[in-house]
Amino acid sequence: MNIIESFKMATATLVANKMRSGLTMLGIIIGNASVITMVGVGEGAKNLASEQFKSLGPNVIFIVPGTQEERRTTFNAPKTLVWADAKAIAEQVPSVSEVAPQITRSQLITYRNRNANEQVLGTTPEYLSVRSFEVDQGRFFDDVDIQRNRRVVVLGSEIADKFFPQQNPLGKKIRVKNINLEVIGVLEAKGAFLGQNQDLTVYVPLTTMANQIVGNTSPYGTQVTFISIAAKDEDSIRAAKLQIENLLRLRHKITGEDDFSVRTQKDVLEIVGTITSGLTVLLAAIAGISLVVGGIGVMNIMLVAVSERTKEIGLRKAVGAKEGDILWQFLIEATILSAAGGAIGTVIGVTGIVIVGAVSPLAPTISPVAILVAVGVSGAIGLSFGVFPAKAAAKLDPIVALRSI
Repeated sequence: MNIIESFKMATATLVANKMRSGLTMLGIIIGNASVITMVGVGEGAKNLASEQFKSLGPNVIFIVPGTQEERRTTFNAPKTLVWADAKAIAEQVPSVSEVAPQITRSQLITYRNRNANEQVLGTTPEYLSVRSFEVDQGRFFDDVDIQRNRRVVVLGSEIADKFFPQQNPLGKKIRVKNINLEVIGVLEAKGAFLGQNQDLTVYVPLTTMANQIVGNTSPYGTQVTFISIAAKDEDSIRAAKLQIENLLRLRHKITGEDDFSVRTQKDVLEIVGTITSGLTVLLAAIAGISLVVGGIGVMNIMLVAVSERTKEIGLRKAVGAKEGDILWQFLIEATILSAAGGAIGTVIGVTGIVIVGAVSPLAPTISPVAILVAVGVSGAIGLSFGVFPAKAAAKLDPIVALRSI
């Protein structure tokens, strides 16, 4: 018997037992769909993180306070960066164009009978250009507001809608930590950055934040929680990073481990990419367990089929079928089940990716490599797990089989 005849017989047998064939494929279908969907979602998370960082502009540099050990082991933010550090960088680092220090705290914000506990960010006018923000209404605070400690505030788009639905917020006053602040502007929608919704943030002058809301908490000057820097151009980023590190080491009189970290957008993207890639592999590996379970299901059902078809096997051997013919028929049946399950699972997985992209901010991608690997692995698993029952069928003694007729 040739391969084509074996394929026809295997197909006819599977079609005749539709329910059993469908249940056998279920594990393979779930495994393929899970692997393809998880890889797509993981890639989507990686793409989302990349888009968020790219929206800052290609020349952004970040400085965070504290040693790596402090950032890992303490809940309170280290107090090693001050406003004077930011001023020194702006004045003494030639490859830097603008510097925007910031103080960030979570505070209770109220307006009449509305209140919310949201992020309050004190910064300087340079923050707009460094972080690529645009003003939608009114204006951002300027150097005069900084110098005079003015009680003014600029709202993120979502918090403006939350506190002033269908109203013009300009000129209104909100309270932050029992201090009245006049709304002078509203920013355009920006979205989330590192899990923080920037549209639910309120922005105040750095001096107002330091002197009237949080108070000075560092003996060396106005403590800041973060410094954002814009290099002059992309080619200046490397030089700017080295110059900033050297300047801060001199200012902080560091002889051992740095009490700050300087990160470029590329550095952070690499870290985020490593994390998301690891999570994607982990999710795919967990989903891949379903493929193994599906393969075991194929083997179990094929073993049951062998016992049920003892008479058929005995008759075929009695009329001249060889062991190889029987072996091939059962292997082909296992392969068809796995390949069909892989195809159906691929369709379901791609559909799942499309649905996730439609209902979430992620932009999951359909990975041809993941599809090829999932379908290939499912086919290989079906073939591998089909070997044992196929051999069992091929080894049946025709005389013993015919006695059961």
